[in-house]
Amino acid sequence: MMSQEIPRVKIDSKLIEKRIMLNNIFKYIFSFSTVFSILVLGVLLYEVGADSVGWLDLQFLTSNLSIFPHKAGIYGAIIGTIMMMFIVIPVTTILGVSTAIYLEEYAKKGRLQYFINVNISNLASVPSVIFGLLGLTLFGRLMNLGSSILAGGLTMSLLVLPIVVVAAQEAIRAVPGFLREASYAMGADKWTTIRKVVLPVSLPGILTGTILAMSRAIGETAPLVVLGIPTLIMKIPSSVMDDFTILPIQIYYWTLDAVLKPEYANLAAATVVVLLIILFLMNSVAILIRNKFQQRF
Repeated sequence: MMSQEIPRVKIDSKLIEKRIMLNNIFKYIFSFSTVFSILVLGVLLYEVGADSVGWLDLQFLTSNLSIFPHKAGIYGAIIGTIMMMFIVIPVTTILGVSTAIYLEEYAKKGRLQYFINVNISNLASVPSVIFGLLGLTLFGRLMNLGSSILAGGLTMSLLVLPIVVVAAQEAIRAVPGFLREASYAMGADKWTTIRKVVLPVSLPGILTGTILAMSRAIGETAPLVVLGIPTLIMKIPSSVMDDFTILPIQIYYWTLDAVLKPEYANLAAATVVVLLIILFLMNSVAILIRNKFQQRF
């Protein structure tokens, strides 16, 4: 047998050096961008924290709004935020997960499903002020809900619903196929398989996406400004039909009023700290849920 000669590969050392240099350049650029972003975030947090010193106390958390900065508090805004989220969370979770289950498990693969998925993905990138206009037209005027907690909660549900649907779809899609096949082999029907196998396995991804979507809902301002949510309301809301205000709205208007009285900037900074703590706790819960229930197959 004649031995075949292995063809020699010419190594272009200049091309390799060029690629290594290009790789190092981009590595330094990306590293600098990361460090710069962290520094900017650190400066912002320091400024907000420094401005809130002396203003963030128990009196600030338990007092109602006031035209006098030293007497003003955010108790009403906290209650309004909590009551609004009591509407946003169940409405968004039920509709979002149900839509994802239908699209992934029941809808026939074809142009219609593709069209729906594309539009849901596009809705996730629509500016939030557009949802405010939709909420004003549909809930505020057509359904005559005005600027109530119910109208605000439904409007914010529309805002984050596409995010929950997409997150739930990805989580359901990631469930290994052999788990479904094993369930069918045991004699389970489709709904039993979804309820006993698909949903428990996809639960970490669904809950993580839902909590992150709620974090966006609790920090949005533009849709509620368009809806006509008042900034200075003395009455503590007691039902879903009452007028209300929330923490981001209060931050927005106190920042504007800081031109008139510098103390309002301190009130806004203290409210930002409270909102950041709430968001940090929500994101921490999402991480804990993901780590606790995540399973590898």
